[in-house]
Amino acid sequence: MDRQVVRQVFEQIAASLAIKGDNPFKIRAFENAGRTLAEFPGDLDEAVRTGELANVEGIGKGTLQVARELASTGRSSFLDELREQVPPGLVEMLRVPGLGVSKVRRIHESLQIDSLPELEAAAADGRLAALPQFGTKTAEKVRRGIAALRRTDEFRLFHHARAEAETLKRALAGEPGVERVEIAGSVRRRCEIIRDVDLVVQHAPGGAAALVQRLGETPRVTEFVGAEGAVTLRFDSGLVADVFLATAADFGTAWVRATGSAAHLQQLESLGFDPHHAFADEASVYRAAGLPWIAPELREGLGEIAAASEGRLPPLVEERDLKGFLHCHSNYSDGSTTIAQWSTAAREAGYEWIGITDHSGSAAYAGGLKAGDVPRQHEEIDAVNRRGDGSRVLKGVEADILADGSLDYGPDVLDRFDFVIGSIHTRFGMTADEMTERLLRAMEDPRLTILGHPTGRLLLARDPYPLDLDRVLAAAAERGVAVEVNADPHRLDLDWRALSRARELGVTVSIGADAHSTAGMANVPIGIGVARKGGLTAPDVLNARDAAGMLAFARQRRRA
Repeated sequence: MDRQVVRQVFEQIAASLAIKGDNPFKIRAFENAGRTLAEFPGDLDEAVRTGELANVEGIGKGTLQVARELASTGRSSFLDELREQVPPGLVEMLRVPGLGVSKVRRIHESLQIDSLPELEAAAADGRLAALPQFGTKTAEKVRRGIAALRRTDEFRLFHHARAEAETLKRALAGEPGVERVEIAGSVRRRCEIIRDVDLVVQHAPGGAAALVQRLGETPRVTEFVGAEGAVTLRFDSGLVADVFLATAADFGTAWVRATGSAAHLQQLESLGFDPHHAFADEASVYRAAGLPWIAPELREGLGEIAAASEGRLPPLVEERDLKGFLHCHSNYSDGSTTIAQWSTAAREAGYEWIGITDHSGSAAYAGGLKAGDVPRQHEEIDAVNRRGDGSRVLKGVEADILADGSLDYGPDVLDRFDFVIGSIHTRFGMTADEMTERLLRAMEDPRLTILGHPTGRLLLARDPYPLDLDRVLAAAAERGVAVEVNADPHRLDLDWRALSRARELGVTVSIGADAHSTAGMANVPIGIGVARKGGLTAPDVLNARDAAGMLAFARQRRRA
């Protein structure tokens, strides 16, 4: 076992328990155990194997169980379950100097903030300073603390990197002599994990040298490296940006090159693309290679060149194709939005219908909807629908898939819903065979409409649980179960690499925001990007259907 990894696991468990308001003695036990294990003088794996660790002072029954699981599987199911109960962003916020548990709780409860980008925005626009016992000094300290954290973090989630790229794009667009700025690289290709951002800047003829000098003088730049046609900037926030310079005559060439990927460019060059030839637009680049324009999301060198040359590029799904908004939680479980507010927000966003999916009763960690409260929720939905001033509300639920593969609530309660999302939120430590059988048994229930976040991953926080995904997708295709692309930027699950296989098998895919407030509606474009990257078209997507089509899909399942 890597001692630092072990310590991080125990520290994350302690932080999650603290945010939950758990027993202080239990929290301290995990903190102390983490230090003890990190400083253990002998071989940790051997101490676990022989039982020696059980006799070490500071290692109790609960902490020993976590250590044993780490030694045998490399992961902690207890931490996995805590990550379902506590937004990962809140634990991340505890890393900011000066923010303790009470302050993080107050920020979350008062401002509905649960991520570092949202916290940084609040520190900048005055909302954080306006909170009682905060003030401008604390807000500035938080802003500086976030910048320091970023300097130590190599990778960023897509939505963090995209926000930074857009901010830099606006700043560059304001520079004298700049005519056009476009985002490129892995952000443009919609990769889920980003190392650094890339932009292409079009400048006036003869203006490159002056522009390079000004870029080196950009505020908050700590490192500057200039090369022919490109500049690398490192900011005090830790952001690394590669800025490629172009004129109007060769902008298309520069944009294709800066977007990548390396494998895509190599295949494109094999068809005659000259990376030094000047093309004004991207379409001309691909036309010179005998190809139609290829969407950036597909440019990974995974068959898109052959598909383009053979006329097999799919018409990728677009955000405007979605008629329904799926996977959102109301104030009946762990959401902060009422049914009426959801209906209004969906209408204003252009959706014809919305599927409310609160957590089921066994999800006590998320204030799960008790079976006795289901009729009251459904009466409220009926009342909202009768008013007719919002999007139509469908009665859904996110039912926990229990350890034996059964769905929470049972048939009598589940039959009251229009559709059911089934998700795993506990017992992540199963073997691949056990987890696969658990999911296969869940899909035998004809009430299951959608398999939610199928692999359970949390990007940069938790690996997917082990399972035979191909068997799961094949069963979904055979039984008519939809599989979710969960658009929460911490999940993006199902992974885009698996979507092409799902499409080959004929699996229907839903795009779910996993939203706990109306702010979570912003997740949808991220989910669309994942779907496009996986090659999905509108007919592949469940919520590209109207309400009647969605309900017909669910009814067809129940007749299975």
